[in-house]
Formats: sequence, C-alpha cells, structure tokens
Amino acid sequence: MAANLQVIKSESSRSELQESFERLRAASRSHTPDYQERLASLKKLRVVFEAKLPALIQAMDADFGQRSRHESELADGYIVLKELDFQIKHLRRHMRPERPPVGTAIQPARTEIRYQPLGVIGVISPWNYPVQLALNPLIGAIAAGNRVMVKPSEFTPKTSHLIAELLSEAFTPDQVVTVLGGVTTASAMTSLPFDYLVFTGSTEVGRKVMAACVSSLTPCTLELGGKSPVLITPDYPIAHAADRLIAGKCLNAGQTCIAPDYVFVEQSKVDELVAALKARFAKAYPDFEHTRDYTAVINERQWQRLTGWRDDAKAAGARIEPLASYESATRRILPLTLVINAPDNTKIMHEEIFGPLMILWPYTKIEDCLNIIKARPRPLAFYLFDRNSSRRDQILSQIVAGGVTVNDILLHFGDTNLPVGGVGDSGMGTYHGTASFKTYSKATATVYQSRFNTTGLFAPPYGKLQDWILKMLRAF
Repeated sequence: MAANLQVIKSESSRSELQESFERLRAASRSHTPDYQERLASLKKLRVVFEAKLPALIQAMDADFGQRSRHESELADGYIVLKELDFQIKHLRRHMRPERPPVGTAIQPARTEIRYQPLGVIGVISPWNYPVQLALNPLIGAIAAGNRVMVKPSEFTPKTSHLIAELLSEAFTPDQVVTVLGGVTTASAMTSLPFDYLVFTGSTEVGRKVMAACVSSLTPCTLELGGKSPVLITPDYPIAHAADRLIAGKCLNAGQTCIAPDYVFVEQSKVDELVAALKARFAKAYPDFEHTRDYTAVINERQWQRLTGWRDDAKAAGARIEPLASYESATRRILPLTLVINAPDNTKIMHEEIFGPLMILWPYTKIEDCLNIIKARPRPLAFYLFDRNSSRRDQILSQIVAGGVTVNDILLHFGDTNLPVGGVGDSGMGTYHGTASFKTYSKATATVYQSRFNTTGLFAPPYGKLQDWILKMLRAF
C-alpha cells in the first residue's frame, strides 16, 4: 500500500495533497465515465468490499476495544452493500436524461435535464461508523461519474488503513485517493477547491468546514448531529417503546448521530418506563459484564466526557439509573444510563450526548414538549411513539427535523430509497440512493430547438404582433 500513489499518509505535505487533487481534477476533465465504466467500478468495489468485510469487522473491534460483530455487519456491512446494490440497479435510469414538460414560451422545442458529474468530490468521515460513512458517499459519487478524495477517521486507524487497501484494490489512482491523517490533514483537505465536499461529524467542526468551503465556493453536505428527541404519547404502550429505545440507543453504545438523546414521557409513567428499560436491557444483555454484543466507548477522551457529564448531573440533583451494575473504565464499558430530572444548567441538557446516556424528561402536556423541541436547534432525527393518527399528524406538522421515524427508532436511515440529511444546526444537503446521485451531479437544463419555431417573431421592432404574443403567453 505504501507504494501506491493513491494513498496519502499523514506525514504528507500540503503540496502532495494538492498534487493528488490536481491529478483527479485533470482526469475528471479529460474523460467522463460512461455507463459501462461506472457499472464496472461499482461491481468491482462490491467484490472487494465483500472479501474484506470480515477483516474490516475485526479491525473495528480492535479500534473500539470491543464492538458488536453483528452491529458492525449490519451498520457497516449491510448498509454499504445495499447502497452498492441500489446504485448498480438504478444506474442506467439515473443516467438517463429526464424529460420535463415543455413550457408554452419555447414550444415546439424539446427539453431535457441531463445529470453530469460535478468533478472531484471530497469525503471526510468520522469514527463512529467508520466504514459506512466513508464508503456510502463515495459510492454515490462514483455512480454519478466523479473522482473522489476520501479521508477516513484517524481515531479508527486499523479500519482506516484497511479502507485504504480496499480502495487501492478497487480503483485506479486517477479515480480515488485515500488520505490518512488527523486534524491538520483534514484542515488542509478542506482548503482544496473540490467540486463538492461531504463532511460527517460534529456541528462545531461542521461550521469550520463550511467556513473553509466559502473561499472556493465549494458546495457541501454537512451531516452533523444534535440532540434527537423522543416523544412517547400518554396512551402508547410503555413496554413497546422501551423495547425500541433499547434497540436504537444501545446500537454502537449510543455513538450514533441519530441516537435518541432525550425522551419525553408522561410524569405518571416515568417509573414504569425505567422498569421496562431495565427489564429489556437485562434481556438483551443477560451477562452484561462478559457480553460481546455491546460496544465500548471509543476512547479515553469520550469516556471522560460521558462519565463527567453523568457525574455532574448527579451532583446537580438528577436521578441516575444505570441499567446494569457493571461498569469498567479500563475496558470503557458503560451501561446505558438514564438521567432523570437533570437541571437545565447541566451540560448534558444542551450538548449532544453521543454515548450510552439517555435523558428522561417527564411532562404533563404534549404541547409543552413540542414547545421545548421547537425552541432548540432543529434535530437530525425526531422519534414519535403514537398510535393516534390525527394527533400524530398534528405533532409531525409542527416539528422540522432531518428525518422522522414513528413508533420505532433509526429506521428512516436504513432505507436506501429515502434521502438522509440534517437541517439547520444538524446539517444540510442529502444523500443515500437517488439523493446521492443527484447531489453529486449537475442537473443541466438542456433545450433542443425545433427546426420550425416561432421565437424569432418576438424581436424588435416591437408592435401589435408582439403585444398579441405577450397576451397569449399570459393566457397559457
């Protein structure tokens, strides 16, 4: 891998980044991949990815210290394969020009919307789903005919090196370049004049990325985060809500940008929900201390942050309910822990948790919950548990979020047919499936003028004929 020019190591200079970018840009401007070339690239990537998936799962386990094999296979294996399969299946249709209706003013001309590659796409991905969030944007970019420079996370080094090997096998150096490095490398990468940049990470860093894009007018997708709320309506079965909350929040130990962050539960049902969550957690992890189905906190820095927020909330008067008695700082195993009635001035009430802590927020009126959500930055996800369709529609009409799942958790992210993206502080832009292809393409309006047309009639010197034409245009 070291000899492969398409992999840039962390010690590489800014000039090497620029040189690699220029090579990709020159390739994109000299040749536009046709259908067969794009299809072959996607199919080759699929073969190489499937072959390396077991090694990638092992690498993620090593990088995290412990990571559920099944969750890695689902979130970093299955979702990538589904994205590949979707782009392969729909590639011809995506590439085919769209034929919109022709406006009266230019009839009998013919119109098309042609989707052309933007050029060179940059991808900067995080550590929490290190394979999926590096490869899924890349897959859409390749399907759309682009070249890609991708930087996987430095916090999952074994996985990132395997991703670099994988991409070196699947692509040529003028198709994809992998960049390995930390913050300095990422900063240098954001200064390059990409035709589009995709960043997944925190809102704080996302603001810096967007500021860097301004100087080169680089459009970007920012897949950020925030505090994703859950609202359990008063008559919804608590046991079912608890079952889905455990499944969604314990995935990757809550280190998921769309994980439930705070849960509104009716005041009289708080204890019932606590008991149901404890029962469901015990069923999922009957021997929590020794289970391999639960994921560790990624590193010491994140461990200190999470336990610090928990302890600060407890000191401030919050009720703390760990769902298991075992906890290990050495292994960084932290059971899902409920934080109830935390004071508003605690950090956990305002910062994205991104780990196995979950706030329970008692309420008496649904209207109060909606007002709290609307007063905060718009979330990446909103979860509603409600079987009353009229009330459900009324609630959903008031909340603007990146995505919504009703009566379950996380599902809107897992369907390739649905666009994924934030709004406001939780991000901008969309990707996945068709949304990816269109995001990484230029929709070019194209008009084919008919040999027989009347556009020449509207020309100086203007008179009664032109007045009549204007009248007809307004009428139709």
